[in-house]
Amino acid sequence: MNYRHAFHAGNFADLVKHAALLQLIAAAAADSTPLRVIDTHAGRGLYDLAGPEAQRSGEAAAGIVRLMAASDAPAGFAPLVAAVKRLNGGGPLSLYPGSPWLVAEALRPQDSYLGCELRAPEHAELARALKGRRGVETLCADGFAVAAERVPRRGPALLLIDPPFERADDYAQVVQTAAAAARKNPTAQVLAWLPLKDLETFDAFLRDLEDAVEAPILAAETRMRPLDDPLRMNGCALVLVGPDAGLQPVVEEICRWTAEALGEGGTARIYRL
Repeated sequence: MNYRHAFHAGNFADLVKHAALLQLIAAAAADSTPLRVIDTHAGRGLYDLAGPEAQRSGEAAAGIVRLMAASDAPAGFAPLVAAVKRLNGGGPLSLYPGSPWLVAEALRPQDSYLGCELRAPEHAELARALKGRRGVETLCADGFAVAAERVPRRGPALLLIDPPFERADDYAQVVQTAAAAARKNPTAQVLAWLPLKDLETFDAFLRDLEDAVEAPILAAETRMRPLDDPLRMNGCALVLVGPDAGLQPVVEEICRWTAEALGEGGTARIYRL
């Protein structure tokens, strides 16, 4: 696979995904029970926004740079903004945290995190970024192959599924992995990120997911522009399987602000299935 997230780190899709992820972890922290977080496609953990990849794509400049300068961003972004400031020592924005770093920072002593990354060079960077963290484990492995196996049978668990969608079976693998996790632990939450190119593809995914799981499903679409060019990533979607901890309004404000403030005639749509 040729996908490298360094080109896309800190873009609008990362803002939506990471803001929602931190809200879910914060909600879980209301209970003292240990939380298990599993990341199927962890990436390298930290990204250099001054590097050639980020500079060439310009996606961070149109995403996290604008969020950090915004005065009207909703409260749902506050944990992400605080984490980015912490990572950069309060100085100029030069680094962006991937989900592994954000989760590791948010973990309580009783919590644990497993980050899976298939590409060996990326995993080496991931292991380096998280070295010495308590309760943190990384695997150089296909997250789809090990995620459901590592989800605990009981207790709070959050499974983040965020593949690059370069393999033809990625959509089917998301459905199968989410369904397996939900069967194993009915109280687990599964947060899946997906690109929005055309509604036909996304709607077919939702139909397959509905057929595969019995748990509640919350879908949140962030449409950055009209979905009239299926060859472009016109937006992104988050799909939460399992209890949403009352976070629908927060996720909605995150998606709506991103679409309207950073998009081109963008809109957001949040609904339950």
